[in-house]
Amino acid sequence: MVFITAQPYDYELPLDGNVALLIIDMQRDFLEPGGFGEALGNDVSRLQAIVPAVKQLLEVFRTYKLPVLHTIEGHQPDLSDCPPAKRLRGKSQLKIGDVGPMGRILILGEAGNAIIPELEPLAGEIVISKPGKGAFYHTHLESLLREKKITHLIITGVTTEVCVQTTMREANDRGFECLLVEDATESYFPDFKQSTLEMILAQGGIVGWTAKAKSVIHTLEKSYKAANTANSLI
Repeated sequence: MVFITAQPYDYELPLDGNVALLIIDMQRDFLEPGGFGEALGNDVSRLQAIVPAVKQLLEVFRTYKLPVLHTIEGHQPDLSDCPPAKRLRGKSQLKIGDVGPMGRILILGEAGNAIIPELEPLAGEIVISKPGKGAFYHTHLESLLREKKITHLIITGVTTEVCVQTTMREANDRGFECLLVEDATESYFPDFKQSTLEMILAQGGIVGWTAKAKSVIHTLEKSYKAANTANSLI
Protein backbone atom coordinates (compact mmCIF):
# COMPACT_ATOMS: atom_id res chain seq x y z
CA MET A 1 0.00 0.00 0.00
CA VAL A 2 1.26 3.49 -0.89
CA PHE A 3 -0.14 6.94 -0.26
CA ILE A 4 -0.92 9.76 -2.70
CA THR A 5 -0.87 13.27 -1.26
CA ALA A 6 -4.52 14.27 -1.52
CA GLN A 7 -7.45 16.05 0.09
CA PRO A 8 -9.07 15.74 2.60
CA TYR A 9 -6.30 13.31 3.60
CA ASP A 10 -3.84 10.99 1.86
CA TYR A 11 -5.31 8.44 -0.53
CA GLU A 12 -4.32 4.83 0.13
CA LEU A 13 -3.50 3.01 -3.08
CA PRO A 14 -2.85 -0.73 -3.38
CA LEU A 15 0.04 -1.89 -5.55
CA ASP A 16 -1.51 -5.21 -6.47
CA GLY A 17 -3.14 -4.15 -9.74
CA ASN A 18 -6.45 -3.08 -8.21
CA VAL A 19 -6.34 0.49 -9.56
CA ALA A 20 -7.57 1.78 -12.92
CA LEU A 21 -7.55 5.11 -14.73
CA LEU A 22 -11.01 6.25 -15.80
CA ILE A 23 -11.06 8.94 -18.51
CA ILE A 24 -14.54 10.38 -18.91
CA ASP A 25 -15.91 11.78 -22.18
CA MET A 26 -12.82 13.44 -23.66
CA GLN A 27 -14.67 13.66 -26.96
CA ARG A 28 -14.45 15.99 -29.90
CA ASP A 29 -18.12 16.85 -29.34
CA PHE A 30 -17.20 18.45 -26.02
CA LEU A 31 -13.67 19.77 -26.59
CA GLU A 32 -13.56 20.99 -30.18
CA PRO A 33 -15.28 23.84 -32.04
CA GLY A 34 -18.40 22.67 -33.85
CA GLY A 35 -19.34 20.05 -31.29
CA PHE A 36 -22.17 19.77 -28.80
CA GLY A 37 -20.36 21.79 -26.13
CA GLU A 38 -19.99 24.80 -28.38
CA ALA A 39 -23.54 24.36 -29.69
CA LEU A 40 -24.70 24.91 -26.11
CA GLY A 41 -22.85 28.23 -26.07
CA ASN A 42 -19.74 27.15 -24.15
CA ASP A 43 -16.09 28.11 -24.46
CA VAL A 44 -14.53 24.75 -25.33
CA SER A 45 -10.98 26.02 -24.84
CA ARG A 46 -11.45 25.65 -21.09
CA LEU A 47 -11.75 21.89 -21.50
CA GLN A 48 -8.84 21.66 -23.91
CA ALA A 49 -6.53 23.00 -21.18
CA ILE A 50 -6.58 19.71 -19.24
CA VAL A 51 -5.47 17.53 -22.15
CA PRO A 52 -1.74 17.59 -21.22
CA ALA A 53 -2.42 16.43 -17.65
CA VAL A 54 -4.76 13.66 -18.76
CA LYS A 55 -2.22 12.55 -21.35
CA GLN A 56 0.56 12.41 -18.76
CA LEU A 57 -1.55 10.23 -16.50
CA LEU A 58 -2.51 8.02 -19.43
CA GLU A 59 1.13 7.52 -20.40
CA VAL A 60 2.08 6.54 -16.85
CA PHE A 61 -0.71 3.96 -16.64
CA ARG A 62 0.31 2.58 -20.02
CA THR A 63 3.97 2.44 -19.00
CA TYR A 64 3.20 0.28 -15.98
CA LYS A 65 0.52 -1.72 -17.79
CA LEU A 66 -2.24 -0.62 -15.45
CA PRO A 67 -5.89 -0.76 -16.60
CA VAL A 68 -7.24 2.20 -18.55
CA LEU A 69 -10.93 2.77 -19.28
CA HIS A 70 -12.38 5.48 -21.49
CA THR A 71 -16.03 6.54 -21.66
CA ILE A 72 -17.95 8.12 -24.50
CA GLU A 73 -21.37 9.69 -24.11
CA GLY A 74 -23.36 8.90 -27.23
CA HIS A 75 -26.61 7.56 -28.60
CA GLN A 76 -27.82 5.11 -31.19
CA PRO A 77 -28.52 6.63 -34.63
CA ASP A 78 -32.28 6.13 -34.18
CA LEU A 79 -32.13 7.94 -30.79
CA SER A 80 -33.98 5.04 -29.17
CA ASP A 81 -31.77 5.44 -26.08
CA CYS A 82 -32.10 9.21 -25.87
CA PRO A 83 -35.11 10.42 -23.87
CA PRO A 84 -36.93 13.37 -25.50
CA ALA A 85 -36.42 15.32 -22.28
CA LYS A 86 -32.66 15.11 -22.77
CA ARG A 87 -32.73 15.94 -26.47
CA LEU A 88 -35.02 18.93 -26.19
CA ARG A 89 -33.76 20.49 -22.96
CA GLY A 90 -32.01 23.83 -23.32
CA LYS A 91 -33.50 24.78 -26.69
CA SER A 92 -30.01 24.97 -28.20
CA GLN A 93 -29.44 25.65 -31.89
CA LEU A 94 -28.12 22.13 -32.44
CA LYS A 95 -29.73 19.23 -30.60
CA ILE A 96 -28.59 15.65 -30.06
CA GLY A 97 -28.94 13.85 -33.39
CA ASP A 98 -28.79 17.01 -35.52
CA VAL A 99 -26.09 17.33 -38.14
CA GLY A 100 -23.20 19.55 -37.06
CA PRO A 101 -19.76 20.33 -38.50
CA MET A 102 -18.43 16.93 -37.32
CA GLY A 103 -21.46 14.83 -38.13
CA ARG A 104 -24.54 14.11 -36.09
CA ILE A 105 -24.25 15.49 -32.57
CA LEU A 106 -23.59 12.88 -29.84
CA ILE A 107 -24.31 9.94 -32.14
CA LEU A 108 -22.10 6.88 -31.75
CA GLY A 109 -19.75 6.37 -34.67
CA GLU A 110 -19.85 9.97 -35.88
CA ALA A 111 -16.56 11.86 -36.18
CA GLY A 112 -17.46 14.35 -33.47
CA ASN A 113 -18.35 11.59 -31.03
CA ALA A 114 -14.84 10.16 -31.10
CA ILE A 115 -12.24 10.65 -28.39
CA ILE A 116 -9.80 13.44 -29.25
CA PRO A 117 -6.68 12.24 -31.15
CA GLU A 118 -4.30 13.13 -28.30
CA LEU A 119 -6.00 10.57 -26.06
CA GLU A 120 -7.04 7.99 -28.64
CA PRO A 121 -7.46 4.58 -26.98
CA LEU A 122 -4.96 1.86 -27.78
CA ALA A 123 -5.95 -1.64 -28.78
CA GLY A 124 -6.98 -3.48 -25.65
CA GLU A 125 -8.07 -0.39 -23.73
CA ILE A 126 -11.71 -0.53 -22.79
CA VAL A 127 -14.11 2.05 -24.22
CA ILE A 128 -17.52 2.30 -22.53
CA SER A 129 -20.32 3.87 -24.56
CA LYS A 130 -22.89 5.39 -22.24
CA PRO A 131 -26.28 6.94 -23.01
CA GLY A 132 -26.42 8.99 -19.82
CA LYS A 133 -24.28 11.19 -17.64
CA GLY A 134 -23.12 8.47 -15.28
CA ALA A 135 -20.77 5.79 -16.62
CA PHE A 136 -22.60 3.05 -14.70
CA TYR A 137 -26.05 3.78 -16.14
CA HIS A 138 -27.07 1.20 -18.76
CA THR A 139 -23.45 0.03 -19.24
CA HIS A 140 -21.35 -2.97 -18.25
CA LEU A 141 -18.75 -0.86 -16.44
CA GLU A 142 -19.42 -2.32 -12.99
CA SER A 143 -19.19 -5.91 -14.17
CA LEU A 144 -15.91 -5.15 -15.96
CA LEU A 145 -14.42 -3.59 -12.84
CA ARG A 146 -15.54 -6.50 -10.68
CA GLU A 147 -14.15 -8.99 -13.18
CA LYS A 148 -10.76 -7.24 -13.11
CA LYS A 149 -10.91 -6.92 -9.30
CA ILE A 150 -10.57 -3.14 -9.53
CA THR A 151 -11.24 -1.45 -6.21
CA HIS A 152 -9.66 2.00 -6.75
CA LEU A 153 -10.38 4.51 -9.52
CA ILE A 154 -8.29 7.49 -10.58
CA ILE A 155 -10.87 9.69 -12.29
CA THR A 156 -10.34 12.33 -14.98
CA GLY A 157 -12.36 13.97 -17.74
CA VAL A 158 -15.26 16.30 -18.41
CA THR A 159 -17.35 17.95 -17.31
CA THR A 160 -16.57 18.05 -13.61
CA GLU A 161 -20.04 18.80 -12.30
CA VAL A 162 -21.99 16.64 -14.74
CA CYS A 163 -20.63 13.35 -16.10
CA VAL A 164 -17.56 13.24 -13.85
CA GLN A 165 -19.39 13.93 -10.60
CA THR A 166 -22.30 11.65 -11.52
CA THR A 167 -19.92 8.79 -12.29
CA MET A 168 -17.93 9.36 -9.11
CA ARG A 169 -21.06 9.28 -6.98
CA GLU A 170 -22.24 6.11 -8.73
CA ALA A 171 -18.85 4.50 -8.10
CA ASN A 172 -18.87 5.60 -4.46
CA ASP A 173 -22.26 3.99 -3.92
CA ARG A 174 -20.85 0.75 -5.33
CA GLY A 175 -17.92 0.72 -2.93
CA PHE A 176 -15.11 1.90 -5.20
CA GLU A 177 -12.46 4.18 -3.69
CA CYS A 178 -12.31 7.21 -6.00
CA LEU A 179 -9.76 9.96 -6.45
CA LEU A 180 -10.57 12.86 -8.79
CA VAL A 181 -7.52 14.51 -10.36
CA GLU A 182 -8.12 18.23 -9.97
CA ASP A 183 -6.10 19.47 -12.95
CA ALA A 184 -7.26 16.61 -15.18
CA THR A 185 -10.93 17.52 -14.97
CA GLU A 186 -12.69 20.67 -16.09
CA SER A 187 -15.98 22.46 -16.49
CA TYR A 188 -17.20 25.18 -18.83
CA PHE A 189 -17.98 27.04 -15.59
CA PRO A 190 -15.06 27.55 -13.13
CA ASP A 191 -17.39 28.04 -10.15
CA PHE A 192 -19.15 24.75 -10.88
CA LYS A 193 -15.84 22.87 -10.86
CA GLN A 194 -14.81 24.42 -7.57
CA SER A 195 -18.17 23.67 -5.97
CA THR A 196 -17.96 20.06 -7.13
CA LEU A 197 -14.52 19.62 -5.60
CA GLU A 198 -15.81 21.03 -2.33
CA MET A 199 -18.83 18.72 -2.33
CA ILE A 200 -16.64 15.66 -2.95
CA LEU A 201 -14.35 16.55 -0.04
CA ALA A 202 -17.04 17.59 2.42
CA GLN A 203 -17.52 15.63 5.65
CA GLY A 204 -14.18 13.88 5.44
CA GLY A 205 -14.43 12.94 1.78
CA ILE A 206 -18.03 11.81 1.61
CA VAL A 207 -17.69 11.06 -2.12
CA GLY A 208 -13.91 10.59 -2.37
CA TRP A 209 -10.56 12.32 -2.65
CA THR A 210 -8.98 14.92 -4.92
CA ALA A 211 -5.31 15.42 -5.81
CA LYS A 212 -3.07 17.10 -8.35
CA ALA A 213 -1.82 15.11 -11.33
CA LYS A 214 1.81 15.53 -10.25
CA SER A 215 1.05 13.86 -6.90
CA VAL A 216 -0.58 10.87 -8.59
CA ILE A 217 2.21 10.56 -11.17
CA HIS A 218 4.99 10.92 -8.58
CA THR A 219 3.56 8.18 -6.39
CA LEU A 220 2.90 5.79 -9.26
CA GLU A 221 6.31 6.26 -10.84
CA LYS A 222 8.18 5.95 -7.55
CA SER A 223 6.21 2.92 -6.39
CA TYR A 224 6.06 0.93 -9.63
CA LYS A 225 9.69 1.62 -10.52
CA ALA A 226 10.67 0.25 -7.13
CA ALA A 227 8.39 -2.76 -7.52
CA ASN A 228 9.72 -3.51 -11.02
CA THR A 229 13.30 -3.22 -9.79
CA ALA A 230 12.61 -5.60 -6.91
CA ASN A 231 10.97 -8.10 -9.24
CA SER A 232 13.94 -8.00 -11.63
CA LEU A 233 16.25 -8.99 -8.77
CA ILE A 234 14.24 -12.06 -7.85
